Amino acid sequence: MNMNTFLSFDIGASSGRAVLISFKGKQFEMREIHRFTNRILEMHGRFYWDIFHIYSELKEALKICGKEQLSISSIGIDTWGVDFGYIGKDGVLLGLPRAYRDPYTNEATESFFKNKMEKEEVYKRTGIQIMDINSLFQLYRANEQNYTPFQKADKALFIPDLLSYMLTGKMVCEYTEASTSQIVNPVTKQMDKELLNATGAKEDLFPPIVMPGTKVGTLTAALAEETGVGEVPVIAVAGHDTASAVAAVPTTNREFAYLSSGTWSLMGIESEEPIINEKSYQLNFTNEGGIDGTIRFLKNITGMWLLERCKDEWKQEGTDYSYGELIELMHKEKAFRSFVNPNANCFANPANMQKAIADYCRKTEQPVPETVGQFVRCIFESLAFSYRTVLYTLKEMAKFPIKRLHIIGGGAKNDFLNQLIANVIQLDVVAGPSEATAIGNGLMQARSAGLVSNRWEMRKMILSSFSPKIFVPQGDAKEYDLAYDKFLRTTTL
Repeated sequence: MNMNTFLSFDIGASSGRAVLISFKGKQFEMREIHRFTNRILEMHGRFYWDIFHIYSELKEALKICGKEQLSISSIGIDTWGVDFGYIGKDGVLLGLPRAYRDPYTNEATESFFKNKMEKEEVYKRTGIQIMDINSLFQLYRANEQNYTPFQKADKALFIPDLLSYMLTGKMVCEYTEASTSQIVNPVTKQMDKELLNATGAKEDLFPPIVMPGTKVGTLTAALAEETGVGEVPVIAVAGHDTASAVAAVPTTNREFAYLSSGTWSLMGIESEEPIINEKSYQLNFTNEGGIDGTIRFLKNITGMWLLERCKDEWKQEGTDYSYGELIELMHKEKAFRSFVNPNANCFANPANMQKAIADYCRKTEQPVPETVGQFVRCIFESLAFSYRTVLYTLKEMAKFPIKRLHIIGGGAKNDFLNQLIANVIQLDVVAGPSEATAIGNGLMQARSAGLVSNRWEMRKMILSSFSPKIFVPQGDAKEYDLAYDKFLRTTTL
């Protein structure tokens, strides 16, 4: 393996993995070397991330590299957003980081808007969709509850930055991760001091913001010796996983929208400037940071969650369907029979997903799904039309024409859904890479090392290394238009 090998740690809420990105000229190869579970710990009604477990798994991946005598050029870490850990004046981590599923932020938004700052003003300052889980409201609640780590903290570090600190002993605040917090001004790309003050936190609680590609430090001497990899540099990549994924969209121009597709979906555009206006506020679109100072203007959409829950229920009932079998059953059923709004609150975490879907259809006076195939078709078609709705809004708000939709993440492998989306939106759909997050992470490291110069060169390199699958619209466009009208009549997005 050549010397230009980068180690990407891509860590999600349920699992993490270590992926090697190895460069050979203007192309690269990738290899997963380690995969591990991630978990939320509950204690006394509070929910925490087991950050020490994650740290031990990072060390395990480094030891694998050491045993294989791999020469690692650098290390990068990406994770989910909003969560953070507190550091004391002596550099010690003050307890486990609270998890965004912790109920302590329930209804925090209403309290903050009533007592500290109006809702619209918060949105105007940040451009971030209002959610209880956002870091802004976590800090607010921590102060209200006299949470000891908050009271004693010298610094706070978002999860990728905390893990980098554990590896290097150096502190930074990476821009894309910080941008999810609802504390960062998207124009200045700095912390909003008034918002921080409103939470009760001190103005310098977070370290200075750095852009993706910044060197954090090197592995500590102790880790270098223990793992056998030496004092490898650690790079602050696009620390938010979606930012890394968008960095890996294989395209040569900006005239695209993207869909990060999986259990949950994010659909958006890459904008040079934040889009903050009355319409974005009313529709709860978000402006998160991307590489090169760009903005990920996007909407969160429920993805394959509905089908995954139904699939689990059918398994409990005695039949473990493969996705191929489900699609085969779906093809036996009539198209556009019934629709649901996948983002409706009733689908967030129902006791029984099939019942929730049936109840929704009954309430909206539609045919109620009865067979497995009818449920699958209802879910797939509802997802595709909800994507169309968001895409139409993006078309209205983008300063450039949207000529194609790039699908990245695990959903890039779902050929049937990707073709259906192409038919519904009447645009070409470009699927892949499915490993976009790890690739974007690795390419930001390569950029930091001087192997690529900007995001467009990064994307050209992806195109030369992978062959995305293209889905061209098929069928009668008028038929899909009529079905979309029916979808709008029976759902509320």
